[in-house]
Parts: sequence; C-alpha cells; structure tokens
Amino acid sequence: VQLQACGGGLVQAGGSLGLSCAGSGRTFNNMVMGWFRQAPGKEREFVAAISSSGSRTTYADSVKGRFTISRDNAMNSVYLQMFGLRLEDTAVYYCAARFGPMATDWDSSGSNYAYWGQGTLVTVSS
Repeated sequence: VQLQACGGGLVQAGGSLGLSCAGSGRTFNNMVMGWFRQAPGKEREFVAAISSSGSRTTYADSVKGRFTISRDNAMNSVYLQMFGLRLEDTAVYYCAARFGPMATDWDSSGSNYAYWGQGTLVTVSS
C-alpha cells in the first residue's frame, strides 16, 4: 500500500484547511486509516483514525471538535478537515494505514501502522 498525502499549506489562526491522502492497492478498503502529526522538535502524535468502513472515528483530545476525519473507499482516499486552527497545530501531517479492527490504544499508536505517507506541512500563522 502506498499513501500520498497532500493539502498542506499556510493558514491564519482560526482558519480552516483540508488534507487528503490517496492510497493505492485493493486492500485500502480493509484498512484502518490514521492521521498523525509531528511538530518541530516534538515527537509524533496521534490526531485521528477511522475504521475501514468509515463508521467509527476517534480523535486526540487536542483536536476533538475541531477536526473531522472521513474516507471515501471508492476513491481510495481519506481526508482530514481542520477548523479553528491554532498555532500549536503547526506540524507535518502524515497519513498512515494498518490492518485489523479499530481498538482502543491501538489506533493512537503510530507503531501499529505499517504504511505511511510522506507527510504534508501545515503552518498556522498568527
């Protein structure tokens, strides 16, 4: 599975931005998809995840209520809509994929994801 993330850019605080991640391969529809981010000088952190069917989602507390993860299996794509962006949302955002059902603690750990996109930079300015 190959993943290609795009949509990053520069946005003012309080603004909105949408990221997308296109996946290749027929197994995309069977995979849990996640978004992670890594800010300069910080460790990678979990942002959101979505089940293979799209019926279940989970979010980090820091983005809950502001970000929305969704997917379109017909397009082999997963999306992250970001609203109310804050300075602390500045980071490189990565999409990732793994097999298996969604499970607490598993979804938020990057080590459980076998496939990663190349990352797209989101910069929030004041």
